[in-house]
Amino acid sequence: MSVPGPPSLDGVLAGPPDGLESGGPTPGLSDTSPDEGLIEDLTIEDKAVEQLAEGLLSHYLPDLQRSKQALQELTQNQVVLLDTLEQEISKFKECHSMLDINALFTEAKHYHAKLVNIRKEMLMLHEKTSKLKKQATVRLHLGEMRLRSLPLRCCYCWSRRKKGRAAGRSE
Repeated sequence: MSVPGPPSLDGVLAGPPDGLESGGPTPGLSDTSPDEGLIEDLTIEDKAVEQLAEGLLSHYLPDLQRSKQALQELTQNQVVLLDTLEQEISKFKECHSMLDINALFTEAKHYHAKLVNIRKEMLMLHEKTSKLKKQATVRLHLGEMRLRSLPLRCCYCWSRRKKGRAAGRSE
C-alpha cells in the first residue's frame, strides 16, 4: 500500500516521499499512541461512566449468570458423583470383607473337620478303655476265684498250723 505524498504544484499527487520508500521513519509521525494525549484532555463525567458500566454489565452479565448456573450444576453433579463413588468404594470394601469372611468360613470348616476327627478318636479310645476295664474286671474276678480255691498260706495261719500240729502230736 502506498501512502500519497504532498500534492504537487499542478494538483497531481506525487509518489511517496523518499523516506517511505526506503523503509525509514516518516517525518512528522511519532511512535506514541494516538490516544495518549486524549486521556488528560477529556473530562470524565460520572453519568457517562455509570452508563458505560451499565452497558458493559448488561452485555456480559447474562453470560456470567449462565456460567454461574453451569458451575453450580457442575458442583452439584460433582457432589452426586462423589457420593456415588463413596458408595461404590463401600461396596468394594464389603466385597473384600466378604472374601475375608469366606476365607474364615473355609478355615472354620477345616477346623470343624479336625474336631470331628478328634471326637471320633476319643469315642474309639473310650470304647477301647471300657473294653479293657471289663477285661480287667473279669480277670480280677477270675483271679479272686483262683485265690479262693487255693489254700491260704499266710504267715499267721501257717505258723498256727505248725503249732497246732506240733501240739496235736505231742498229746
